[in-house]
Parts: sequence; structure tokens; C-alpha cells
Amino acid sequence: MLLNLAKIIDCPGGVVDFETQLDLHTMDFGGSCPVSEPVQIKGVVRNTAGVLVLDGQVSTTLHGICDRCTREFTRYLTFPVKAVLVTELASEENEDQETFLLEGECADLEDIFTTAFVLNMDTKLLCKEDCKGLCARCGKNLNDGPCDCQPEIDPRFAALKQLLK
Repeated sequence: MLLNLAKIIDCPGGVVDFETQLDLHTMDFGGSCPVSEPVQIKGVVRNTAGVLVLDGQVSTTLHGICDRCTREFTRYLTFPVKAVLVTELASEENEDQETFLLEGECADLEDIFTTAFVLNMDTKLLCKEDCKGLCARCGKNLNDGPCDCQPEIDPRFAALKQLLK
């Protein structure tokens, strides 16, 4: 979606509000596509002393399989997005992930928010931040409670265990 900013490019103090949706259901994160619902985006672009600054908000619900405990989960995700919109880059070396080039007098919201979404996704999809995962021996989900497995003794200390008998 292109957002026309012609009326505020040369108008310090100008403001353009926006609200739209992104369809990212085919975007692959570690072999799964957890974004099955539309991604809601809304925000505002302000001309602050001749600089176009975008302040936005992304929100959606993730539907995935936890990388630690393999349970299906649903988690609400929201995060802010800030970007500077420029008509030209001073040099390719100065390009960063918060600066976006305008297409004529329009900002490509799909490009800006897709980039922000990918950069804000965790490298692992987890059902919760403190997921304990599965027992390496018996496979029990440790989020449901401890398993009955005894800790493995380091073979270097086996001789010391003989002394305790």
C-alpha cells in the first residue's frame, strides 16, 4: 500500500494518519507460517522540521508450534515501529533498517512494515518466554511438571560415587 505524503512533504508540522492490514500468511519463519491472521497496522507520519517521521503500531495473533515443547500455541503480538522517510539516500553505506526511501511522494507501507515485522520476530517461536521444553531422555513436557528421570552422572565422577557406597 502506498501512502501519499504530497501534502506534508513541504509542510513542517503536517500530519497524515493511516490504518491498513498486511497479509503475511505465506511468510515462512523456521519452517512454519505462524501469521495466519491479517497483520493490523496503524500510525501517523509527521513532518518534523522537514524530516518525515513514521510512528506506527503492528498487531496480530501468531498461531504456531513451540520450538521447545512442540505444543501448538496462540500468542498476541504487538510492537511499535519508527522510521524516517527520505526522498534520497546520502549514500548506500549510511542506509539502515529505520530509514526508507520514498517512491515519488509516497511511502510503501507494505515494505516498511514487512521489514519491521521480520526484524521483530524472535529467532525461535516459543509458546511462552520461559518455556522449559522437553526432557532430553523421556520426552515429557517439562512445562507440565518435572519428569522422573534421574540426572546423569558425569563418568569422570563415577569413581567418587563408589566411595559413597
